[in-house]
Formats: sequence, C-alpha cells, structure tokens
Amino acid sequence: MQLHFKIWRQENPAQKGQFKAYDVAGLHEDMSLLEALDFLNESLVMKGESVVAFDHDCREGICGQCGMFVNGRAHGPLDHVTTCQLHLRSFQDGDVITLEPFRAAAFPVLRDLMVDRSAFDRIIQKGGFINAHTGSAPEANANLIGKKLADKAMDFASCIGCGACVATCKNASAALFTSAKINHLNRLPQGKIEAHERTLAMVNQMEEEAFGHCSFTGACEVECPQNISIASISEMNWSFIKASLMK
Repeated sequence: MQLHFKIWRQENPAQKGQFKAYDVAGLHEDMSLLEALDFLNESLVMKGESVVAFDHDCREGICGQCGMFVNGRAHGPLDHVTTCQLHLRSFQDGDVITLEPFRAAAFPVLRDLMVDRSAFDRIIQKGGFINAHTGSAPEANANLIGKKLADKAMDFASCIGCGACVATCKNASAALFTSAKINHLNRLPQGKIEAHERTLAMVNQMEEEAFGHCSFTGACEVECPQNISIASISEMNWSFIKASLMK
C-alpha cells in the first residue's frame, strides 16, 4: 500500500510552518495512522532528515495525546475515535492524507503536529478535584450512589482531554471539556460541597485562556472520542448561573 502524505512541518513556535509532501510505500492496511508515521520517521532517520514530531502515549484511545487534523477533520474521517484508533484501511491505496496540528489560539504549535494543551491543565487546577482526607480507602457503602447517577458521572469522567472539541469548534471553545470535568464531580456526593466554587473557578479560568465562546453548534459532540453530549454544556451553564447568584 502506498500513500501520499502532506504533513505540516514547523521547527518551533517562533518560526512559520509549511506543508511538506512524503510518498510512503510498503504500508499495510492494518497499520494505524501513527504506525504509518513511525514507518515514515524510520525512513527519515535513515536519510539523516528530521523526523515528524507528533504526540502519542498509550495508542489505545485512552490518553488523548495523539490528536491531529486528518484531511481537515479532528482525528480523521471516523466518528468518535482517536487518531491512534484510525487505521489505514480507512483509506484507499494512493490516497493523499493531509496531517496538521489542532488549530486553536489556546493550543500553540510546539513543533510539527504537536501542540501545547496546558490550558486544559490550568482549568483542572482550578477545581477539577475534591478535598478529602487521605489514608486508607473509604468503606464502600459510606456514600450511597444510585447506578443512574454513577453512570452519568462516569460518562462525564470519560473525557480524555484530547482537545478535538476545541479544534473542531469554529470558535475554539473548551465548553465541552470544561463542562465534563465540572459535571463529573458536581454530580457526586463527594463533590457537591465545593460545587459552586468549582464551577465558578473553572469557568472563569476557561474564559481567561484563549478559548472562544460556545455557540452550541454541536460540532464538538460529533468529534468527541468518548461521545460526550453537548447537554453537558447546558448543565454547566445552569450550574454557573446558580453559583453566580449564590456568591
């Protein structure tokens, strides 16, 4: 299998980037897209050329590090998958595949396909946790939580922070990510004590970063690998209104 790659190359944040073409033969349809990039980088090393930098870690759709635009779409042509879960069988022999980093002011390009997503970390630091005594594990029945409530909280907790929601949003909004992190803890008994403070702090930090405002188009929901609903944003907005009134 042979594919023609157009890959964004940028040495560092201060320099301008550009697309560079690579013809790669000897690929197999069962390879993941990241394995194809590994294959390309091996050939670049043999030629003494600079390898293509891209983020990755688990390669199992868990860590959220591998995000990039594939042919103009975050994570590629399939719904609700990460880039590492995208395989070459989704393409045809001889296809042109264009790879570029997530485009958002809050995600500055570090090099090639790598972006800085530390804005997400700063949002989490403002309230994506609960204050609890440390030590041995609590008794399992100390806080009774109904299955429906637990399942919904886990749906929100499944967010992996890949940034596809930001990259695909026309406003580069982080509302889906932030709402998932807020709603996960606010729904649980352990998180309700600090719910108002958490909501205000995390939303205010989101607005301090270079994210845009949500216009509720639903593009983020389509690209989310964990299929988190935009209803999460509505819940966050309502929680923010309540918290603002109770300051």
